[in-house]
Amino acid sequence: MKVIVKLLQSIRFRITFVFVLFLIVILESFGVFFVHQIEQHDLMASEAELTMPTYVTKKIVEGLDTGTGKVNQEKMHTAVKDFDSNLVENVLVYDKSGKIVSSQSTKKSLLPKTIDSNSEIALDGGNSYLKIRTQDRDQGSGQQAVVTRQLYANGTNSPSKSGEKPVGVVVVYASLAKVYANARQILVLFLLAGLLTLVASVYLAFILSRTLTRPIEIINKQTARIAAGDYSMVNTISGSDEISQLAHSVNTLSNRIAESTEIISNERNRLHSVLHHMADGVLLTNANGQLTIINQAATKLLGVSEQAALGQQVFDLLDLPEYQSVRDLIKQQRAMTVDVGQRIIEVRVSLIKNPSGLINAMVLILHDITEQKKIDQDRRDFVSNVSHELRTPLTTVASYVESLQEGAKEDPKILGEFLTVIQNETDRMSRMVSDLLELSRMDQGTMEVKTELVQLNTMLNFILDRFDMILLSPSKDLNSDRKIKIVRHIPTDQEFWVDIDHDKMTQVIDNLMNNAIKYSPDGGTITVSLEKSGDKALISIKDQGLGIPAADQEKVFNRFFRVDKSRSRAQGGTGLGLAISKEVIEKFNGRIWVESKENEGSTFKMTLNYVQDDLLSTEKQWDED
Repeated sequence: MKVIVKLLQSIRFRITFVFVLFLIVILESFGVFFVHQIEQHDLMASEAELTMPTYVTKKIVEGLDTGTGKVNQEKMHTAVKDFDSNLVENVLVYDKSGKIVSSQSTKKSLLPKTIDSNSEIALDGGNSYLKIRTQDRDQGSGQQAVVTRQLYANGTNSPSKSGEKPVGVVVVYASLAKVYANARQILVLFLLAGLLTLVASVYLAFILSRTLTRPIEIINKQTARIAAGDYSMVNTISGSDEISQLAHSVNTLSNRIAESTEIISNERNRLHSVLHHMADGVLLTNANGQLTIINQAATKLLGVSEQAALGQQVFDLLDLPEYQSVRDLIKQQRAMTVDVGQRIIEVRVSLIKNPSGLINAMVLILHDITEQKKIDQDRRDFVSNVSHELRTPLTTVASYVESLQEGAKEDPKILGEFLTVIQNETDRMSRMVSDLLELSRMDQGTMEVKTELVQLNTMLNFILDRFDMILLSPSKDLNSDRKIKIVRHIPTDQEFWVDIDHDKMTQVIDNLMNNAIKYSPDGGTITVSLEKSGDKALISIKDQGLGIPAADQEKVFNRFFRVDKSRSRAQGGTGLGLAISKEVIEKFNGRIWVESKENEGSTFKMTLNYVQDDLLSTEKQWDED
């Protein structure tokens, strides 16, 4: 059913139907007119054939004159009987009284019983009768032609003087069977020709409609594929008519749309790639403040998923209760800062307007300034710490110099003690400046590092041997009288080779050992271990001091940070040793951290990448060569 409905609705069917219907109407109209003309022509020809010659009518007029005798009547009967035609069936001669005076009949059963009204009108001399008319036969089927002629005394069918009435009437009855048979034959031939023409017209109309609709179907298929996003189809319709021009225009349109779509797609992909890889978060909202686009950086900064964020009000998403509408954000001219968890985010708002000036959307740029804030705070703390650390020894030196100038230099004992303090504070400031310069070189990347293959086992034992001798010898700085003991857990059956700068690594171990000795209690033990941890070498230095609070363990590697500031400063520390150690270890792609519990001591651990055995054998082979 759907196929039939689709066929009836198709333009091909409409064109065929209209074309065939038009031909049918033309053929029928022409056929009716043609058959009618043939019938009229045949009837006119029949009238001429059924009209009696003048000499015959004269004999009939003479026979109608009763005074002329039987001879004329015989001549009348003879003339009537001699009037012959292929069409004539009956001939009747009426006198002026309406009586039949002579007749000729091939079919007597068809003779009228009485005079007809048309003949009566003709006998009366009227002009309203029809000379030729057709009528249905009384018996049988078909029609017959009837020719009625007035007879005047002068032997013609027109009076010689005004008011003269006819002396009789001749009525000729003829069969129209041959006339209509001829018309039927012509009609049959016409119908056969019309049927053949109809079949041919249907075929030609189908071919014509297909010629017209086939390009349209191809164009329709192409436009459907264009609408679906497929621009690869190209029609091959040729010609110079309107449909060919339309096909060429569709091809051009397809190419233009394909190019525009590719440009738009590239721009969209480029925009998506830019938004996706931007370090800053980007939020796009509509004019009502509802979020429509959010990039990956923004989802990470805000800690939300893209599906959950889209459609939300940006004020709720950023937790800005003081802003309730887009108008409030428009009034905000400066960048805003928003706290999201432990992060500080700077929000900048940009408006998107149409040519008329109406706001269509807003773009919010989210920039994580947590690290910047931390750097700024560290910078301020660093300046404050440096100022504090330098001010203390400078104040001490200035006060002692002032005392000496006021007369203390006269006492040799006081002079020696004051000079010793000044020397110690000066040395402390010198070490601090040296450490600061070294950290500056590390920050700028100008620190010289000369790496080489070093065996950690031998290096640690060498450094610890030196500290054992320091602890055994009198030393005011290390307070050797506290009987601190160093315990080693360094394997002898396994060698740990690392690619490091020997001097820098020695400085790190010295810093950690010095701190362990300084903060260890009297009679305490320092444990130094070397072991394998996965593909790395792990060095641990454990003391039995007061430990480091959990809140301060991440800060111990900050510059100038001290857990116990008064005690550290009294022991001559600069507060930069652990910061330098961290920079050095990270320079060797290692890691350093502390594990500690209060009143249970601290363990400083660091890992270094050790050289694999196959690489080590290659290095040894090169050394031997």
